[in-house]
Amino acid sequence: MSDTARNHSIQQPSGMPFQRYVPFTGVDLPDRTWPSRVLTEAPLWCSVDLRDGNQALIEPMDPERKLMMFNKLVEVGFKEIEVGFPSASETDFQFLRDIIEGDLIPDDVTIQVLTQARAELIERTYESLVGAKQAIVHFYNSTSTLQREVVFKLGEDGIAKIATEGAELCLAAEASLPDTKIRYEYSPESFTGTELPFAKRVCDEVVEILEPTPDRKVIINLPGTVEMGTANTYADMIEWMHRNLAHRDLIILSLHNHNDRGTGVAAAEFGVMAGADRVEGTLFGNGERTGNMDIMTMAMNFYSQGVNPRLDLSDMMRIID
Repeated sequence: MSDTARNHSIQQPSGMPFQRYVPFTGVDLPDRTWPSRVLTEAPLWCSVDLRDGNQALIEPMDPERKLMMFNKLVEVGFKEIEVGFPSASETDFQFLRDIIEGDLIPDDVTIQVLTQARAELIERTYESLVGAKQAIVHFYNSTSTLQREVVFKLGEDGIAKIATEGAELCLAAEASLPDTKIRYEYSPESFTGTELPFAKRVCDEVVEILEPTPDRKVIINLPGTVEMGTANTYADMIEWMHRNLAHRDLIILSLHNHNDRGTGVAAAEFGVMAGADRVEGTLFGNGERTGNMDIMTMAMNFYSQGVNPRLDLSDMMRIID
């Protein structure tokens, strides 16, 4: 027994069956550069309070409350706001129609809508956007090893095909919205459980189809759908993707962190240090399970270091109310 152990209380072994679990294995990145970087500029922010946050509520917001939240998000300074999943919820669809037909979306705010990469859902999503001046269509499909093998029973080629066909369907649907400026966001759902070479392959193939330009970049969102490892391992994964994605200059690299391990903010901060441009989250971290990444905390962390957070959080009690 060491002198340290002899002079201190000894922590007893746990009786919990920890042996049944295996540690999360991150990427081998010995030349990582993110630990030496300093955060000197806030990322682009996207609020998902009206979608990811709302679906976690025991009683989801009614249209009146959703409009109050939308207006508050605009007041705080969000320029990209995910307003719902219109193909999966009639309430979300109608809310979208209300704010478009009521001309309630400021010209400098872009609404974002979520859809799975499925034909009928994409069609319904575009129906919800008729009359919008601008919008981000955020489509996704599951890519993790577990979901491929257990849920979809497909190999890598089959999963990649779902993503690329989704991209093609989105582009084809643009013809139904000739007066709407559409941008795209793609997420390989459960990115943290996906092998990095495969995540890169799927994202690269989607980007090739969407054909982004310097004036119309594509958002590639790398979600910690379930937080599986320490924040530094997530940052390594982001830096690897930042280095290896094709057409990186035409991509806005985005993060969407959850808080399963209690480190959502740290993972997002490390992810920005690792090369990400954009962060999705919710006010106060509201969301399913243990919550989404808390934009309030991350923004105030910037503020406390003398960095402009690009959001106005000066009257926090009004935001809480």
